[in-house]
Amino acid sequence: MQKRRKLLLIMNPRSGIMLAPKYLSELVERFSRAGFLTQILMTTASGDARQFAEEYGGEADVVAVSGGDGTLNEVIDGMITAGHKTEIGYIPSGSTNDFAASIGLTGSIFDCVDTIIEGNAEPFDIGCFNGRYFSYIASFGAFTSTSYSVPQTVKNMLGHTAYILGGIKDILSIKSVHARITTDRGTPAEKVLEGDYLFGAVCNSRSVAGILKLDKQEINMNDGLMEVFLVRMPKDLIALNEIAINMLSGTLGSNQIDFFSAGHIEVDIQPGTHWTLDGEFEEGADHCEIRAVESAIKLIR
Repeated sequence: MQKRRKLLLIMNPRSGIMLAPKYLSELVERFSRAGFLTQILMTTASGDARQFAEEYGGEADVVAVSGGDGTLNEVIDGMITAGHKTEIGYIPSGSTNDFAASIGLTGSIFDCVDTIIEGNAEPFDIGCFNGRYFSYIASFGAFTSTSYSVPQTVKNMLGHTAYILGGIKDILSIKSVHARITTDRGTPAEKVLEGDYLFGAVCNSRSVAGILKLDKQEINMNDGLMEVFLVRMPKDLIALNEIAINMLSGTLGSNQIDFFSAGHIEVDIQPGTHWTLDGEFEEGADHCEIRAVESAIKLIR
């Protein structure tokens, strides 16, 4: 008899509309029929997924993550920190699932299980923000607090709409953030930008907050580079309207928007500015260093 492969399933039971736990027995049955011996660990608090990945991720042949982008973030952070090279499978069940959309995991829970069983592991870049790893985005400025300030119960009920409503509330108290961004310091590609920004992001994704869609042909998620996206503070309603049209269309042709790629980004930012990493709160620092870690994980898709 062929030896069964070990699969560690890390599940956030409160993620999204809490659908995945309802079908847990069917998920395990599918993995079992495919020859996996499945161990299940349920998160009960923030940080659990990271700890599970650190402690047990190296013992499995595959680590499957059922949850939203925040849960995946914790698992990836734990895996890289511990030095585990285990293949990762993703069963997205959060409210927005930007990262899943970027890599084409847009089907049902069972479709994603089948992908883990039948798919191939591919290398993906991961970002590192002041020593903490993130899977697809580090951002500051307007709307970034929405992902962690909207209560989980509201996200579960309203899904993506909850982020839109939270963003509208942000508009009412919108303020600029002054920052100086230096990329690839000391190389021919060095770039320095400084100004007052409405929003800033360093990402490795084709979708941001489910609203901004980037051209698949322009984004290589395993090239050792991150995409830097900066929106300058508009001086009037005409400039704000121009920004909105460009973001919704994905063209990014406005002179109010800077968009480019870099492998190493340093951000000197006004004190008290907090960030969001994959939808999770990250306390700000006056000086932030962000770099791309090429081929840091192997993700099944």
